Amino acid sequence: MTNVISSNLGYPRIGKKREWKRALEGYWNKQLSEKELLEETDAIRFANLKKQKEIGIDLVPVGDFTLYDHVLDTSAMFGVVPDRFNYDGGKINLETYFAIARGTENAVASELTKWFNTNYHYIVPELENVTPTLTENLPLKFYKEAKEKLGIDGKPIILGPITYLKLSKGYEENDFSNVLQRFIPLYVQLLKELEEAGVSWVQIDEPILGTNLSKEVIQKAKQVYEQFHNAAPKLKLILQTYFEHIIHYEEIIEFPVQAIGLDFVHGESLELIKQFGFPEDKVLAAGIINGRNVWKADLEAKTDLLETIYQAVKNKQIIIQPSSSLLHVPVTKESEAQLDSNVKNGLSFANEKLDEIVTLTKGLQTGKQTIVQELARNNKELEQFNHSTHRNNEIVRKEVEALGITDAQRSLPFAERIKKQHEVLQLPLLPTTTIGSLPQTQEVRKTRTKWRQGTITEAEYEQFIRANITKWIHIQEKIGLDVLVHGEFERTDMVEYFGEKLNGFGVTEFGWVQSYGSRCVKPPLIFGDVSFDTAMTVKESIFAQSLTDKPVKGMLTGPVTILNWSFVHDDVPRETVQNQIALALRKEIKALETSGIKIIQVDEPALREGLPLDEKKQKAYLDAAVYAFRLATSSVQVQTQIHTHMCYSEFQKIYDAIDGLDADVISIETSRSHGEIISAFEENTYEKEIGLGVYDIHSPRVPDKNEIKQNISRALKTIPTEQFWINPDCGLKTRSEDETVGALKAMIHAAREIREEQLTFQK
Repeated sequence: MTNVISSNLGYPRIGKKREWKRALEGYWNKQLSEKELLEETDAIRFANLKKQKEIGIDLVPVGDFTLYDHVLDTSAMFGVVPDRFNYDGGKINLETYFAIARGTENAVASELTKWFNTNYHYIVPELENVTPTLTENLPLKFYKEAKEKLGIDGKPIILGPITYLKLSKGYEENDFSNVLQRFIPLYVQLLKELEEAGVSWVQIDEPILGTNLSKEVIQKAKQVYEQFHNAAPKLKLILQTYFEHIIHYEEIIEFPVQAIGLDFVHGESLELIKQFGFPEDKVLAAGIINGRNVWKADLEAKTDLLETIYQAVKNKQIIIQPSSSLLHVPVTKESEAQLDSNVKNGLSFANEKLDEIVTLTKGLQTGKQTIVQELARNNKELEQFNHSTHRNNEIVRKEVEALGITDAQRSLPFAERIKKQHEVLQLPLLPTTTIGSLPQTQEVRKTRTKWRQGTITEAEYEQFIRANITKWIHIQEKIGLDVLVHGEFERTDMVEYFGEKLNGFGVTEFGWVQSYGSRCVKPPLIFGDVSFDTAMTVKESIFAQSLTDKPVKGMLTGPVTILNWSFVHDDVPRETVQNQIALALRKEIKALETSGIKIIQVDEPALREGLPLDEKKQKAYLDAAVYAFRLATSSVQVQTQIHTHMCYSEFQKIYDAIDGLDADVISIETSRSHGEIISAFEENTYEKEIGLGVYDIHSPRVPDKNEIKQNISRALKTIPTEQFWINPDCGLKTRSEDETVGALKAMIHAAREIREEQLTFQK
């Protein structure tokens, strides 16, 4: 084997045009049998493997594909199933697997939360009352399948035990070692079986090592990997980290593994190698191509970086790979026929990134002179992209440079302005509302497609949108909601929609990435300076408000979320781009307020998502995020009420920042964490108004009224009734009309009963 080889850490699961999504949803809707689902997803998986082999990747990953989530797959492999799903041992069937992820009529789904600082969500393992067992060696299954059917000697991927357990719940922190010991024999058995099957390389993912773990945990992790090495000494283990540099570098490079994967895109991995060196007995797996963004790499610069890394590695053994799994980027830019050619030239999706890796590998193997043509083509395309006319806007740059502290402050403190808001809005105790979006039916999606294709006119499309707004305003009034929404039927996605309206953005046709389950999003591209063009939401908001005497919320996505859920070019500081977006939204908010909208919701579900893994960097990020949100929202009048919505489970860590946003009302996605977030309010005094999601919208099950009452009552033990709002825990875009109406009716009935109880008590 040559000393320099190429590798991939994971490939997008969804297919070029989301074939994976359609297969899953077809199965859930009973349009496909289990056999048909597996046949269709097998075909996607095989195509993914073949493509990587065709491109020329030496170490093709196997076991990275999933029917829902790779963390859930690990739980299924170890028999980690919560009691409420009535699992009685053995291999977990599809019904139970999807029940854990989506819930059933009688059992709530397991918690869904962010995968580190990405927009991917994983199913949180629940370890309470669980005796783990190896139900099926999935990495071995996928390895054999790739070898026998495709002739690929793949690299099995395993989620490491430290990361898996640190992402789990159902045990006390001081019991970590004991829980770990219950899983080690299962990992050992799994690895021994891989060794017996003739597997060469195994990738064990431990991204948790990029966080601030204690030295005690690092020592425990080293002991674990010693056990792995002793049990399967012939296996070549890659201890794979990503998303940041590893915090305890000196200790971790001494782990008894054959290779260590480091991220050279994010963090300070190169500086660590220069300062502390790299072991002569290990291969360096260098994450050189950004696995989380879509912009073409500067291959000249990457070649120079690789040469620097190569010189720092004494044994000259290097694996060249992406900085992380490519599940965070779309499959290929080949399908993008509508994009501006200069912008397209600047893009690199999964397949193109693998091409870049193969080119860089060849250059390091055989010399830079052997890739001269590839470097010349890369330089030309980058030059065309960088000199594109829509990239630079000096006016908005100067506007951002002139900003100060006072540009991000409300004119009155919350305690004074909330009184004026109550006088204007006249809402009841425990006001009810939804988060914003309402069901995007197949008819809505088809009609939007017809409009985009030009088969219906702009006027016909607008009439259709208005008909849906009218229908749902009447439904909301009939159900009895206190604060209504227009439903966002005109929006494809809460970020992409604004990407289509703001200067400096581009949108793709097929640039989909998985967010959770079958839910895929299409992040817009931020390739230039961002600026306001024309009103984006005013027309629909005014129309909705004209249909009712109840307040209708204006609905916007906040600057931090737009930034974090877009593919942002990295030649301008992210904080600068964030403030550009905030200034554009500030103008939109002013237009809504001038049009008579009294409540404006600026959603920030991704605020925590961008939080650096290294705690030393977190304060600077949060300070910038708070400033941008306040910059967008602070110019409104005192009586205009600002709402925001967020998705968090680890609320405590960013409590001060959320308070610092100075929003009048926040709503937080909490139902899957079973009210655990409430502990943050037991330890802090939160003075503003708040809605903790009282039922889970990610599951198709319609909650029972008493279940919702229980969630409300639990929150009211800590949060004063006068501050509490009642709402679902997220938008209702993905739910059917029947599910939405049924769940909202249950929520309203629960709210009314609690309200009556509270009013009676107060008398």
